[in-house]
Amino acid sequence: MTAQEPGLPMVVPAQDLPGRVRIHEVGPRDGLQNEKTTVPTEVKAEFIRRLADAGLTTIEATSFVHPKWVPQLADAEELFPQVRDLRGVHLPVLVPNTRGLDRALALGARRLAVFASATESFAKANLNRTVEESLAVFAPVVGRAKDEGAHVRGYVSMCFGDPWEGAVPLHQVVHVCRALLDMGCDELSLGDTIGVATPGHVLELLSALNESGVPTNVIGVHFHDTYGQALANTYAALEHGVTTVDASAGGLGGCPYAKSATGNLATEDLVWMLQGLGIETGVDLGRLVATSAWMAERLGRPSPSRTLRALSHKEL
Repeated sequence: MTAQEPGLPMVVPAQDLPGRVRIHEVGPRDGLQNEKTTVPTEVKAEFIRRLADAGLTTIEATSFVHPKWVPQLADAEELFPQVRDLRGVHLPVLVPNTRGLDRALALGARRLAVFASATESFAKANLNRTVEESLAVFAPVVGRAKDEGAHVRGYVSMCFGDPWEGAVPLHQVVHVCRALLDMGCDELSLGDTIGVATPGHVLELLSALNESGVPTNVIGVHFHDTYGQALANTYAALEHGVTTVDASAGGLGGCPYAKSATGNLATEDLVWMLQGLGIETGVDLGRLVATSAWMAERLGRPSPSRTLRALSHKEL
């Protein structure tokens, strides 16, 4: 046990948890993509720089999707060159198809992501294809990206529940995850898109993936806090050995195709818990809080992050 410092949790290391966690920050992409008011490119670039200054080393910068589908990220070509030279920081970008891949590679992006679905309903709503059709689209994207020496992440949405189909059978999630790995993805991110997962469900899915040959060290988790379960689910994943956790500064984000989905797990809330457990992240909580507070001012509304609000009230 370590003495508590002002503005920081008491550190009580837990047994059998990872010693270090890599936070995959998704605020600039997943967090901002559904904002109705256009966020200026300069603000997005400054947001990314401030997150990097807070110690985050993986920051998802933008998406090279057609502007018709995600107008907020229509400035990808303008934004990425402003931040791509940040030292010691990986800047993944989302690429939906070969055209998006071409655009990203032309700007020097070498950390890429594709976005699949574990359910037919969401695949149709989000990608206008069946699950198998979408996987067929991703195969040449991932193959070419790997040929170019890029690192590829495979997002799998609706891993725990779907607003149209309800509970999602484990075998459906396992099938999509295996397909993404087999086509060459380096890591997977399991998305609780509508925030319905509970810790037992998380452990059950992780075990099913292991049994299918998917190792824990390629798995990341991406929880939404719709039912207040994001931190509990994260803890369960840590107990299983997962060391990559997605989070969004200030709790920004949701899902345009799943109306019940609220924001992503707030990075500040995650860091507070991890620091209390003695798990290293490399993140300066004070700088992170200041960054999220700064962005909340730019968006004109308070952040849903409980840690940010608690520390802001203490003026730390």
